Amino acid sequence: MPIVSLNAANPFVDGRQSQRALAIRTGVERYFTDAGWATLPELTLPTGRRADLVALSGKGQICIVEVKSSVADLKADNKWPEYHEYCDELIFATLADVPAEIFPEEAGFMVADAHGAELLRQPPVEKIAAARRKVIHLAFARASAQRLARCCAHAGLDSTLFNDS
Repeated sequence: MPIVSLNAANPFVDGRQSQRALAIRTGVERYFTDAGWATLPELTLPTGRRADLVALSGKGQICIVEVKSSVADLKADNKWPEYHEYCDELIFATLADVPAEIFPEEAGFMVADAHGAELLRQPPVEKIAAARRKVIHLAFARASAQRLARCCAHAGLDSTLFNDS
C-alpha cells in the first residue's frame, strides 16, 4: 500500500507502522520542522530500501532517521548500515522506555514521543557525493509532489489547479 492512499479515511496512515512507531515519527517530524528542515516519511532509496524518515535542511543536508519502537525492532533490523551511503547524518529514534545503550554508536540517537523529540547523541557527519545527493534530492522532491497530488485527489481537488507554470 502506498504511503498516501486514496481509499483510506486518513490517507496518511498506511497501516504498516505501530502506534508506537507513529508516535516516534510524529515527534521526530516536529523536532525537524522546528529546526527548519522538511521531512518525508517512508522514502524509497535507489536500492529499493525504504527509509523511515528523511529530513532535508535548507542547505540541502540529508538526514535519515531510523525509527525503532522496541528492542526487538532494532534486533530484527540489519539494513540500517546501508543508509550511510544516502545521507550526511544517520539517527536512531525511539521512545524513552527503550534502552539507549543498545543503539549503535556510529549513528546519532534521539528519544521521541508524539509531542516532540530530543537529540541525545549527535550523529557523525559524513558528506555524501554530489551525484548521490542530487539523486536523493530528486527522489525527495518527486515523492513529495506525488503525495501532494494524491492528497489533492483525496480531497476532491484537481491537482492541475496548483500548477505553478
